[in-house]
Amino acid sequence: MQYRARSNAPASTIQPLAAVPAPIRTLTPSTLLTIFATLPDPRRRQGLRFSLPAILTLAVAAILSNHLSVLAIAEWGTTQRRDLLHALGFPDGVTPHQSTLQRLFRKLNPDRLSAAFTRYFAAVPSSASTDGRPRGSQGVALDGKAQRGRLAFDAPGCPVHALSAFLHEHGIVLAHEPIDTDEQTDKAEAELTVAPALIARLDWRGRVLTGDALFCQRTLCHQVLDAGGDYLLIVKANQPTLYEDIRLLFTPPVGTLPLDDRREATTIDHGHGRHDDMRHLIASTDLVGYSDWPGLAQVFRLERTWHEHGATKSAVRYGITSLPPGVADAARLLSLRRGHWQIENQLHFVKDVTLGEDRSLVHLGYGPAVLAMLRDLALNLLRQAGNRAIAPRLRYHSRHPEEVVALLTQHPS
Repeated sequence: MQYRARSNAPASTIQPLAAVPAPIRTLTPSTLLTIFATLPDPRRRQGLRFSLPAILTLAVAAILSNHLSVLAIAEWGTTQRRDLLHALGFPDGVTPHQSTLQRLFRKLNPDRLSAAFTRYFAAVPSSASTDGRPRGSQGVALDGKAQRGRLAFDAPGCPVHALSAFLHEHGIVLAHEPIDTDEQTDKAEAELTVAPALIARLDWRGRVLTGDALFCQRTLCHQVLDAGGDYLLIVKANQPTLYEDIRLLFTPPVGTLPLDDRREATTIDHGHGRHDDMRHLIASTDLVGYSDWPGLAQVFRLERTWHEHGATKSAVRYGITSLPPGVADAARLLSLRRGHWQIENQLHFVKDVTLGEDRSLVHLGYGPAVLAMLRDLALNLLRQAGNRAIAPRLRYHSRHPEEVVALLTQHPS
């Protein structure tokens, strides 16, 4: 793939961001156990044989070893050496049966698991300062996802859908919010219902919310700004006044004056079956002071042109951001917008195809939501360990279970 970008913004308006992504916390064994130990155990204490943290750690280890279904998780446990199982929390080398796992996953509260998950991954160390994460230095994509295998059972009231917050630069899930859907609630309405709760869980200092037009809502923008963050969102007809203002700004009637502020950036990609895939972004501050949208600092027009199967295709999108030009020039806005789609390529696609989420038929109780979060956790562990090719690493782990246990139990240096 070839890539190049250009911008005609005056050099004095561009303040470069950090050359490397701002740091995040790295998962350690003590924090992994802490995440699971804080969860209330929904099982009766009478006859309880396996601890909750041990079972959940076993499930993550099995997923990391390419054993993806509940049956496969149970089978993986029965085939491991006793010393490895002891390290995972099973001192006698005996692991739970498939039915035990299924009953636990059905009853385990996904909201509590999500909150514990987020407390670690979305947290900021107490020693961190605002200087450690400059304004606009991290993009956080919000997007919803359904589990197709689960939808076939059509059982109202269960969380078959989820909203995720995905950190562009590091490729990890910061937060996962299950969504209760029923026949009376459509997908968009359900995502907007839980979006405020998910946003409230994150530390937004130095971060930029990226999302499609669904999340272009005044209340959500206010919430992110009040938390010290910024937003970059696509605008469509669900905000008709704002959309028309931006459209007229970039396509004015004949005889009107040109833009006072016009800054541009272009990227060109080659490959993936699409030739000369060009994205051209024009940013402007001309609407600032005219629109009353909260925190509005720039608007932009993004045109994409590509050649596919012998035909030339194009698409135009409009957007808004609270990032001023001195923090994010046109090239940075284009980078953030392109980075948003990593949630599709690096999260949704990997979970569906590589981690088998689309094929999963788990559908009772909270099972689908719990397993989805365990997949997120496994994926985060792989990404934090520096793995980008997930499928080959899972196959490698299936042959080397001792490395999986080491990844989950070794003490940080």
